[in-house]
Amino acid sequence: MNATDKLAHYLKTHQTPVGKVIDFDADTDKLYPFDFTAANPELTTDLVTDTGAFSRWVNKKLSENNARYGIGGYMEHRTVYARSAHFDAEGEPRRLHLGVDIWAPAGTPVYSPFPATIHSFHDNNNFGDYGPTIILINHLVGFDLFSLYGHLSRKSLEGLFVGKSIAANEHVGVFGDESENGQWPPHLHYQLMLDIGDYRGDYPGVGQYSLKEDYLKNIPNPDLILGF
Repeated sequence: MNATDKLAHYLKTHQTPVGKVIDFDADTDKLYPFDFTAANPELTTDLVTDTGAFSRWVNKKLSENNARYGIGGYMEHRTVYARSAHFDAEGEPRRLHLGVDIWAPAGTPVYSPFPATIHSFHDNNNFGDYGPTIILINHLVGFDLFSLYGHLSRKSLEGLFVGKSIAANEHVGVFGDESENGQWPPHLHYQLMLDIGDYRGDYPGVGQYSLKEDYLKNIPNPDLILGF
């Protein structure tokens, strides 16, 4: 049983209430599915290496499609990570996106869908990295679920401490802008993990494609929570 199946089984068996990660109304809010794979001819090297141009392209897509949010990315094999040496690795570069990205303007608020505590937080301040990052432990009955929020604002980290309690649907932070979020168009990287080992304030959000089956054992599909 992979991680998605385990979490789906848990949520169904326990009838666990699931709160929100972002403000979203399925009846009125349109979502635009982004494609960041090699199949998208618009993703030129010049575009993805120029953060300003990349941001304008994202915003144009959302505007043209009358979409409140752009979404996508769980276990997507992407080409955009060639923009940063941060994703290079010996033998095989990291190109497999392990979470879900939600694209929207800087300042967009994010929430915890379950009661949680602050596990850790850190400003991963490298080109192409997460920037300000918060990891929560969601305390379910007999089940701890880690959730990572990446590409936040630096202000989102103010006043935090390890062990701080977070209520279901409580505000966690906001999307950061390009100057603070790892130099990406504003978005949230939302990722779930069953176990994060010794990681603190960070956990790989992009991995090697050859290890996909291993990632699937530990990283559930966030759409179980997001409900998109």
